[in-house]
Amino acid sequence: MPLDRYYTLGRSGLRVSRLSLGTMTFGEDWGWGSDAAESRRIFDLYVERGGNFIDTANFYTGGSSERLLGQFIGERRDSLVVATKYSLNMRPDDPNGGGNHRKNMMRSVEASLRRLNTDYIDLLYLHAWDDLTPVEEVMRGFDDLVRSGKVLYAGISDAPAWQIARMQTIADLRGWAPLVALQVQYNLAERTVERELLPMAKELGLGVLAWSPLASGVLTGKYSRADLAHVGQVVGSDVTGTRKDVAAAIGALTPRALDIAEVVKQIAQELERTPSQVALAWTLLHPAVTGPIIGARTLKQLEDNLGALEIVFSDEQRRHLDAASAIELGFPHDFMQLEQTRQVLFGNAKVSRLP
Repeated sequence: MPLDRYYTLGRSGLRVSRLSLGTMTFGEDWGWGSDAAESRRIFDLYVERGGNFIDTANFYTGGSSERLLGQFIGERRDSLVVATKYSLNMRPDDPNGGGNHRKNMMRSVEASLRRLNTDYIDLLYLHAWDDLTPVEEVMRGFDDLVRSGKVLYAGISDAPAWQIARMQTIADLRGWAPLVALQVQYNLAERTVERELLPMAKELGLGVLAWSPLASGVLTGKYSRADLAHVGQVVGSDVTGTRKDVAAAIGALTPRALDIAEVVKQIAQELERTPSQVALAWTLLHPAVTGPIIGARTLKQLEDNLGALEIVFSDEQRRHLDAASAIELGFPHDFMQLEQTRQVLFGNAKVSRLP
């Protein structure tokens, strides 16, 4: 599965690499990113290997991520798929400086176009659901941007499945531009999206991109039980500070996650690979997932991450990883799988759905 083998994104015809290059690490504004020179080396290597799917956001490193990409892309613009996001507040004292509403959407897109030094965005995500803006306002705004040519495709990140389903249905019924991509936190330590979000995405034609596929570095094996004491020292969820601060703030550094990381290390030893490669390769197994977003901070990390495309698990290794990270699906999913439930639904007939 080389990096230059491409796959269509969701129900669109857009061709993308299975590993997307995340650029939240581009820029040192938050205290733990890459400087301009290292960011350029990471970008160049990814593109040289055939990668074409670049992920950023207006908020990342205070806009530095987009500005650096604008410098790097140059004449290769049309051969790359550039995804960015709007929603997060760039002007904290302005009540309209963030959110999903039309004013912020339009203003954010214009600012991103300037920073990226381009006249169009391939994929624009709503970054996080604000629980305030009507879904019709969001979808009409996306459609207007697509019709204007400033945005080619629309996507969504970090939102409830039922709201996304409403949005997709409204777009279908009104002939508006549909959502083609969904970003969610998905990794061996965070599988709860398998309850609603992943099945919804598969059914409604959204390609899934997994952010934080290494659980903020926990699945690389870099942390130990001693680091759990750091969790209580972190207040809030500020993106600045150290990577350990971020892992603690978003709830990735937990005893359960460390237990899963030990299993990842065991499988990595069997395969003579790194834990990072094993954790990334596992995300590619779910049929709804287009691929993970890799957030390498150094060239060495990127080289390592790209090796995930070479991994083939045995059935036993896959079962081991799945068992160590398993979650309860809960109602109604577990109920629907009960033998009694299936008996009263289907009787003695054997019925299943073709893939």
